[in-house]
Amino acid sequence: QLQLVESGGGLVQPGGSLRLSCAASEFILDRYAIGWFRQAPGEEREGVSCISISGGRTNYINSVKGRFTISRDNAKNTVYLQMNSLKPEDTAVYYCAADRNFASDRVCGLRRDEYNEVWGQGTMVTVSS
Repeated sequence: QLQLVESGGGLVQPGGSLRLSCAASEFILDRYAIGWFRQAPGEEREGVSCISISGGRTNYINSVKGRFTISRDNAKNTVYLQMNSLKPEDTAVYYCAADRNFASDRVCGLRRDEYNEVWGQGTMVTVSS
């Protein structure tokens, strides 16, 4: 069964850092573009960051630019989201998703409907004093 498992969430104070991991089972992540999404209670799920199949292209939602970094470690079949300078408004469940069906291996997107193959179950991030 194809599966993505997120980990690394938890409680952190404002200004702190967390690194989220997205690990793949039963498939090779380096053949997929990966997106990170988040959903706060009562709100729509939004795209946060993505990385292309090649790893050469990354995109970020404006609110996290300069604070979050997405990266791949193909040897570990894992994608990371390094989150620095965390703010209370970053509090959400964070999900990763994988899809091969982008126009090239050098692009990725932040729309939920661009990821139709595999989704993880999420990891909770709480930023609070």
